[in-house]
Amino acid sequence: MVAMCSAVAISDLLDRASQHSDKLHSLSTMLTQELDTHFPPIGRMIMPRPSMCHTSSLPTPSDKEQALQVSESDLLSLARSLLQAWMGPLVDLSSSANTLPHPAQNSISNKIQELQEHSRNLGDGLNVISGKMSPAAQAISLLPYRGDNDIGQDKISKLINFQFLLSCFRRDSHKIDSFLKVLRCRAGKMQPQFC
Repeated sequence: MVAMCSAVAISDLLDRASQHSDKLHSLSTMLTQELDTHFPPIGRMIMPRPSMCHTSSLPTPSDKEQALQVSESDLLSLARSLLQAWMGPLVDLSSSANTLPHPAQNSISNKIQELQEHSRNLGDGLNVISGKMSPAAQAISLLPYRGDNDIGQDKISKLINFQFLLSCFRRDSHKIDSFLKVLRCRAGKMQPQFC
């Protein structure tokens, strides 16, 4: 597959990657909304803040204006680092989804598996793209995840921890999607105001 990709223009690869990241973010948003339907009110009060996400230590642009100031290689490296940081947590979410105390447990479990598949596919595509860019694009920041496959013992802690992890993923999938859209825009030589 890599040999076939070498003939494809980087703008086309970025377009495909952007489509995958958009699907990833849409799916994580749907999952979050599905979980919200049966989220205990107490959970909203005791759920950790987004600054507690395992990826929050990675300095990333906070908005489009800042992202437009970051080099292509650094944006791609950030997207790859965020995506890589979610490989382990997505496995935990997948194994926990099977016992999640939620009426839509089967649907949630299937969507988590879809997230894993889309993440792997996007990661493979970003690896190909980074190989076509400068060595800086190939750098990945390691973001340790301290999860332990057990998201909780009782019903409320399972839902809260699952929801928290998923909300962190949703936030990061939005960042990945935004970074790739900026890269796609630059590759298409669009004016920054149209990105």
